[in-house]
Amino acid sequence: MNAMIQFVGRGVAGLALVLIFYIAAGGVMSATGAPQIRGKMVEIEPGRVLRLVCEGPSSDRPVVWLEAGAFGFAADWGAAQEALAAEGWRSCAYDRAGMGFSPKGPSPRDGLAIVSDFEKLVAASGEPGPYVLVGHSMAGLRLREYAGRHPDKIAGLVLVDAATPEAALNPSMQGFIKTFARVSKWAAFGASIGLYKPLIHTRLGDKIDLPPAAKAEKSWAFADGRHNRTAAEEVGLWAEASTQAAAQPQFDPNWPIAVVTAGPVAGRELRKEMQAAPARRATHGYVDHVEAATHQLLIGRRFADRIVRAIAFVADARGKG
Repeated sequence: MNAMIQFVGRGVAGLALVLIFYIAAGGVMSATGAPQIRGKMVEIEPGRVLRLVCEGPSSDRPVVWLEAGAFGFAADWGAAQEALAAEGWRSCAYDRAGMGFSPKGPSPRDGLAIVSDFEKLVAASGEPGPYVLVGHSMAGLRLREYAGRHPDKIAGLVLVDAATPEAALNPSMQGFIKTFARVSKWAAFGASIGLYKPLIHTRLGDKIDLPPAAKAEKSWAFADGRHNRTAAEEVGLWAEASTQAAAQPQFDPNWPIAVVTAGPVAGRELRKEMQAAPARRATHGYVDHVEAATHQLLIGRRFADRIVRAIAFVADARGKG
């Protein structure tokens, strides 16, 4: 019996030692690969700043504001911003409080807190409106919240595989949200104890396929404890954020709206129709189902042209009245 206990004890000690070396090696790798931060810090109120990345030339076209989804920040839009700038568009992406390189903000990080920060950032940026708002995934809720509060700032909207407040009423979606919240907490725990640092240069660090500078930022954030803990808090408040967004009116049908989704339609007809509904209700609506894309790859380099095309549709349709 004593021999067995000693054997088990040595095994546990060995595993603990391997884990310590694994985490330590990851710490060295992440430290040597710390990204150079793009953009600038913008003060949104006394003592609080957010990181803002604006690219592309100023012109008579509307400025495009890009809101990232769950676990996302400005880096997520690196490929889209590169493609937009090449076509002469000016776009701005940012890191929500506690995400990426923005300092943590006051809790809870629900939809009202996030959109309130966004309002202040837009005002402080000096970028002229009205704007084309683009939201990926969970950011669909933020667009509904902001548009309801600032209808005069809206030139049009692009929903990229985006969530809607109404979808949260669907039982299957409710189950997904609860599961995602649980998984997000475990992901935040893993990042907080350093489990992901050795993996930052693998495919897990960047599932989007980003340009080099944005890729470095995304890989860093993948392993960062604070970033992941804030993301988990946001996901945990998805139901509350949906309720808050649903309190705002549906998008004005006079606003041009483009919907771009990822993955095949077959077998997902109900979900696809829920996503497409805002465009179907619009006087000028556009729906593009990118069947070859995944949820993450849709905003990467391979499909960035589909995002640019949707934005161009919205801007052109606005001009038609």
